[in-house]
Amino acid sequence: MQGWARAISTRLVLGLSGLSLVGAIGLGSTAGADDTDPPEVAIGERLFIETRFAQFFASHSTGINAPLGAGDPVVDFTQTTGAPLPGPFAGQSINCRSCHLVDEQLGVPGGGMRTYDDFARRSPIPAREDGRTAAPRNSPPLVNASLPRPGGLLLHFDGEFPSLKALVEGTLTGRNYGWLPGEAPLAIAQVARVIREDDGSGALAQQYGGSYASVLGGTDPSVPEEFRVPPAYRIDVANASDTEILHGVAKLIAAYVRQLVFEQDDKGNFIGSPYDHFLELNGLPRQPARGESLDAYNERLQRSVARLSSPQFVDDGPFEFHDQERIFGATELAGLRVFLARAPDRGLGAKDLQRGGIGNCTACHPAPNFTDFGFHNTGVSQAEYDGVHGDGRFARIAIPSLAQRQRNPNAYLPATAAHPHASEIFRAAASAERVGATDLGAWNTFANPDFPAPQAKLWRALCTSELANSPNPAPARHLPPLFGLLLGLQRCQTPRLLDHAVAVFKAPGLRDLEHSSPYLHNGSADQIEDVLALYRKSSALERSGRLRNGSAPLAGIALVDGDVAPLAAFLRSLDEDYH
Repeated sequence: MQGWARAISTRLVLGLSGLSLVGAIGLGSTAGADDTDPPEVAIGERLFIETRFAQFFASHSTGINAPLGAGDPVVDFTQTTGAPLPGPFAGQSINCRSCHLVDEQLGVPGGGMRTYDDFARRSPIPAREDGRTAAPRNSPPLVNASLPRPGGLLLHFDGEFPSLKALVEGTLTGRNYGWLPGEAPLAIAQVARVIREDDGSGALAQQYGGSYASVLGGTDPSVPEEFRVPPAYRIDVANASDTEILHGVAKLIAAYVRQLVFEQDDKGNFIGSPYDHFLELNGLPRQPARGESLDAYNERLQRSVARLSSPQFVDDGPFEFHDQERIFGATELAGLRVFLARAPDRGLGAKDLQRGGIGNCTACHPAPNFTDFGFHNTGVSQAEYDGVHGDGRFARIAIPSLAQRQRNPNAYLPATAAHPHASEIFRAAASAERVGATDLGAWNTFANPDFPAPQAKLWRALCTSELANSPNPAPARHLPPLFGLLLGLQRCQTPRLLDHAVAVFKAPGLRDLEHSSPYLHNGSADQIEDVLALYRKSSALERSGRLRNGSAPLAGIALVDGDVAPLAAFLRSLDEDYH
């Protein structure tokens, strides 16, 4: 995100809550042309911040251009793992930025910078008649979320959305904006009404070029050039249907989100973290060569790191937005070696477990993006459920088969427009009051006809994971190609893949972790060390056959106490001053 639009955003959203931190973070009010976002990105940011699309505004406002008499209580405060912070949108309604913060809480005690995520274990949502006050999961960072990947995008922890545009449309018309299942037509009408009736008098309009009708039309000479969207993003507000306006709004927000990436050079190398500087300083490979697989690149990187005899270390002074130094030293290098170490093909033996030093991390978090964008079960749901109900109880949950689920979707699946009263029992937090409630991740989405758009991509992703998850995949490589194909198709039949989808979640990236805590889909880990402790426990459960549907790479983790500090130090070396 470029400095000019970021300065406007910071001045606007913090000014609305009576705070002024622009001077504190060193963002000016103007910038040169090279620092100016393209018009579609700037207007996408305006829509990202817009608070009037929410159900609360629709039901409580006296007019599109009139302020609310009282704001939605959900935005009065920013929820954290400790004391709540003053909400940057207090007195208004929820918007995208409410759960995807950046610098709004910078300098606030207990706050700090964010990589477009929040501080809560599970993101707060507006209260409605269904009694829900939080989303089922933690808010994932948006920075790097839309990086290109094999197989295309699958977004959210369970792969519910196959594109950024679909994600935005689902959000604007969904429960996070206060809309109940079945209220999508009302939500679409509200988005269209805001766009049509905005008169340009509001703070956003004053900062971003005028009324929506003028800006989105793209030809009004009164609109500053930096806000005149190109033809591909224009909306004829007077003649477009409500649905066409929603599509256009989503396209612009998607353009904004798409450019939220960690710092790269003109060759696509990441350059913002001490780790990246260490690779450059020592001439280590920084990304796969053309045609090289991620596995091959990470093996090459591991060999290159192992050959380092006199490494040059990094000490670039303090971070601006982290309470740590920009260093990559001997401890971080030791952690990198643990991170890159893969389990031997023969499996781990007693001596391997005793010696440790094998993170097997790149099986799911390969460099340089530090995610394979795949789906894995690392034991998070089981740990949460057993923590509430007792060890071994997650394994006893009666999970329906595909046929059972099809016969009674209301009993098992998430609520949708087609099934507005579905129980959502398997997309919920574990609780003592509701035995059986848990989060089964992609199981909720895969083979669910209420989510048709992502099914082809989900099938490919889960099939790839299932074939890789075999305890002994090697024999399949020695079969004739036709037999190998038939074996793969048999294992990738939908009922079997549904079983494989139990409690699997999309692997997040690991860059700038210190600005995205708490961690895991349920926000249950406050520190990196907490995540490592969970993985050590889950790996032992997987090896003993006590982790339900655990991902096979877990069995290849061999960490001892002495590995934790260097591995955590390495992961913190992936931090950078994103802004």
